[in-house]
Amino acid sequence: MTARLSLYRKAEQELYKLDRSVKAQFYDFCHNFRNNPDLPGLRKKQLKGDSRIHSARVAQDYRALLTKTGVDTDGTESWLVIAVRHRRDVYEELQVAVNRVTGEIEFVDLAVVGDSALRRAGITLTPAEPEPNAPAPTPRPAPEPEPEPAAPPLLAAYRAEQLRDLGVAEQLVELALTVTTSAELDQLVEGAPLLSKDVLYGLAAGMDIDDVRKEITAPVELDQRPDPDDFATALARTKVTTVDDAVRAAIEEGDFRAWKVFLHPTQERIVHRHYEGPARVSGGPGTGKTIVALHRVKHLAEQLPPGHNKPILLTSFTKNLTTDLRLRLASLVGPDLLARVDIAHVDQLVGRVLGENTAPGRGRQRVYDTVALGEMRQLLAELDDRRFEPEFVIEEWEQVILGQSIPTRSDYFKARRAGRGRGLTRPERAHIWKLIEQFTARLDKLGVETWGQAAERAARFEIERAAKIKARREYKDEVGGKDLIHRDNSSGMRYLGYRYRHIIVDEAQDLRPAHWKMLRAMADPDQPNDLFIAGDTHQRIYYDYQIALGALGIHIRGRSSRLTLSYRTTREILAEALRVVAPTDNKQKITFDDLDDGTDNLAGYRSVLNGPKPVFVPYRTWDDELAGLATTLTTWRDDLSIDENGAPRDPSGHIAVCVADREMVSQTMYYLTTKAGITCAELTKEGPKGDGEVHVGTMHRFKGLEYQRLAVIGASDGIIPRTSAIERYRAEDPPRYEREQRKARSLLFVASTRARDALTISWHGNPSPYLPV
Repeated sequence: MTARLSLYRKAEQELYKLDRSVKAQFYDFCHNFRNNPDLPGLRKKQLKGDSRIHSARVAQDYRALLTKTGVDTDGTESWLVIAVRHRRDVYEELQVAVNRVTGEIEFVDLAVVGDSALRRAGITLTPAEPEPNAPAPTPRPAPEPEPEPAAPPLLAAYRAEQLRDLGVAEQLVELALTVTTSAELDQLVEGAPLLSKDVLYGLAAGMDIDDVRKEITAPVELDQRPDPDDFATALARTKVTTVDDAVRAAIEEGDFRAWKVFLHPTQERIVHRHYEGPARVSGGPGTGKTIVALHRVKHLAEQLPPGHNKPILLTSFTKNLTTDLRLRLASLVGPDLLARVDIAHVDQLVGRVLGENTAPGRGRQRVYDTVALGEMRQLLAELDDRRFEPEFVIEEWEQVILGQSIPTRSDYFKARRAGRGRGLTRPERAHIWKLIEQFTARLDKLGVETWGQAAERAARFEIERAAKIKARREYKDEVGGKDLIHRDNSSGMRYLGYRYRHIIVDEAQDLRPAHWKMLRAMADPDQPNDLFIAGDTHQRIYYDYQIALGALGIHIRGRSSRLTLSYRTTREILAEALRVVAPTDNKQKITFDDLDDGTDNLAGYRSVLNGPKPVFVPYRTWDDELAGLATTLTTWRDDLSIDENGAPRDPSGHIAVCVADREMVSQTMYYLTTKAGITCAELTKEGPKGDGEVHVGTMHRFKGLEYQRLAVIGASDGIIPRTSAIERYRAEDPPRYEREQRKARSLLFVASTRARDALTISWHGNPSPYLPV
């Protein structure tokens, strides 16, 4: 008799933590078990608590816990390894079941649950094997009686049936209703299935039960209630790994997680869902939006018919983000699929479109907004016009006129100006229109244009192109679907079609309205799965445009998902970072849009990771702060130079320093290099420049990155935010002042959430008013 053997996710996690010698013994066990699951030397036996679970000997002190999931017609048995652990951690009360919501196999481990919670639930754990020389197995010792806690249970507001309906494993329901502290909840969910963990953490974090059902349970729920005894069907739904020689290599290398990119079941449903139109996924930092976007690309690429074209576009806002996306996608798909994906940042697409539609030698040099602002200042000075600040006129032009592609003065008179704050009379609009006509003529004379102008021109070209495609289709329908070869040859439309079948946008919150109009026109709006959008408006750090995708022809209503579980940032770091964008003092109400006509929030956003609390350090001067930074970095470098087994390790690329501006980057790198002997690599738009052990960059450069240990320095009042730049708006333009404040908060929020394990934030003088100190 032979057997087919698969690994449950929990078994993978446990194997990753084991010594190399035990991993090798586990592979030998798998080899023997597959050849003969009844081999006497395996000592396979049923547990008393759940007869479906068997314990088998891996090594002298380690056991594999297995459950049979079926038998093929040829007699081959299918077995699932649900855990690998030391024999002292094997209890009779371990249980396996089919989840009533997901239909997946779930293994529930009560061995990690705290004694107090077990006692209140009346549960005693019995070791499955006695210790050597012990007379008989004895139950896990019950703790001394303790007084009932004064605090009520964390989930006292919920009933057992509600937890069951949300998908909490049956074995955990009563226990969950007894926990009274966050520490007890942490112990309870440590060995819990993923859905149970998400539901319990969501409820404990204050999410409304309807939101938990919508955002956590519904995405993974089956249409029909599964058969609790049909383990064969349940196995097909469960994410498992078939044991073979490829797995052996991963086990022996000791990097068992690296060979596979993990997707949470909620994320997996989003990735594989069929959408009849544009779809969006949102969520806080570290919730896996980019991972979802990359897996979405992979999923769509796998559905493509054979060919050599690039019908899928993967785009983002900046060059360094798209560089990172390319590297990550290359680790996820093979060369053939990668070759079917066009990876370009959005302004690169703008340049392509303008290049196709501009005669040689007639192109314009593109300049940044600071250059345009300087030209506007010069124009107003020459006109001696003081009615409006140059910043206001430039923003009116960028956000209203370019943002809505307004072609004439009369159209501008009728245009909506949502989010602009200050109202304008008809004569004031006429005056601004005249200023902008003079300003754009000035730029034309100089042979330059802003990136906003370029995006708006590219959008117009693409919209015109899409209109021609639509007209061609309508005409073909009118003539009964006949070939249009002669008509197409005469009009130059023979090969005209939409550029892409699928477009995936990462970090979508920072795109301009013109970018969205261009992207909308690049994919067929009548085809499914046309646009997939990932972003978080709490992390909008470049432009504070209040985007309404519906007004731009991108309708995501009913096709939006939200991720709430952070896989990167610890709970301690997350708690402090949230206070930056959602302060608890109620002095200022801060709202964020949802890329449509509603608002977004981070309610229920949480982490299952624990670590040290962030360290907040004040200094008297900037020099003192740099000296303190050098001490911190030296300590971190020494800590990370030795791995958990005592072997030397290169700490390069795991430590970073985040500052507010380019000048501070130069000062920091100079000090660390010349006075502290710490080599540095500057973060640029192309990525780290050089091989330095510590990466240093501005807050904008850290978008989309993560580091094991991170220092945010110079977080002083007057620097974050730049008081000199925004203070004048407090009285003369309060809405603009609030927008600048919100953008500065988002920047500090992004910086703080780049840290994975340790975060230090320092300042000299007074701290930033955004810091929770």
